[in-house]
Amino acid sequence: MPPSPATGSRAHLPTEQANPASARLDELDTLAAVDVFAAEDRRAVEAVAAARASIAAAVDLVAERLRSGGRLFYCGAGTSGRLGVLDAAELPPTFQSDPALVQGLIAGGERALLHAVEGAEDSRELAHAMLAERELAARDVVLAIAAGGTTPFAHGALEAAQRAGAASIFLACVPFELAPDSADISIRVVTGPEVLAGSTRLKAGTATKLVLNTLSTLVMARLGKVHGNLMVDVNTQANAKLVERGIGLVMQLAGVERAAASELLRRAEGGVKAAVVMHAQRCDLAAARARLAAVGGVLRRALG
Repeated sequence: MPPSPATGSRAHLPTEQANPASARLDELDTLAAVDVFAAEDRRAVEAVAAARASIAAAVDLVAERLRSGGRLFYCGAGTSGRLGVLDAAELPPTFQSDPALVQGLIAGGERALLHAVEGAEDSRELAHAMLAERELAARDVVLAIAAGGTTPFAHGALEAAQRAGAASIFLACVPFELAPDSADISIRVVTGPEVLAGSTRLKAGTATKLVLNTLSTLVMARLGKVHGNLMVDVNTQANAKLVERGIGLVMQLAGVERAAASELLRRAEGGVKAAVVMHAQRCDLAAARARLAAVGGVLRRALG
């Protein structure tokens, strides 16, 4: 495995270089400036598509580890860390997953979500300590995120994973040869120079969000929390909108009218999958839950 890059000049990284397309950004009229952003953002989407093979490999690795009782830790600093925390925070309400299953760690801790914490990203030891505090184990996965590929905190997270025997994934927006890593899987979404030189909250941040969206959603699908393209494990008791979504899902999947769907969802204590199985199998909630548990929570198998 190649060593992590040494700290020092980052001028050679594409994310740090000036973008010719935005060289006169401050002089452009507003519509033309917006067009520059739109054109560059399309490059972020293209970069994610080009990394499809490594993203797919990461999905399979994470799904296998989580299915076997492991956890996923996103680790990053600044924008990269905030995006990891955001993705992790959105999974429990969307999929009713255990909040401990996917965790976002940001250099500097919770304060860094809203404020810059100077020096935190430069500490490998901080990543070691944060993962040790969470008792990182061999069955877990660490996904380190560093837009420019050189952040010491992110590389420290990889080191912690390797010491614990955990699986490791690295996500960066520069070519591997310019900032190598030692992860089991390296995802490189090469987005190029930013509209504002060095501001990786822009294209690199967009590409990072796209990768995390894809990875976490497909992992949850592999864990039986998606049926077709429906979020059948959504927490239907969280708010009025989600109650309505739950009723609509039961109506669609069970083929019943609104009143019947509402009653099924009530009897299923808000569980869409259980409600659908109760209707299809003409069984009570305990039997529906047992049937789902026997097939790993996959609704299609429970109905089959």
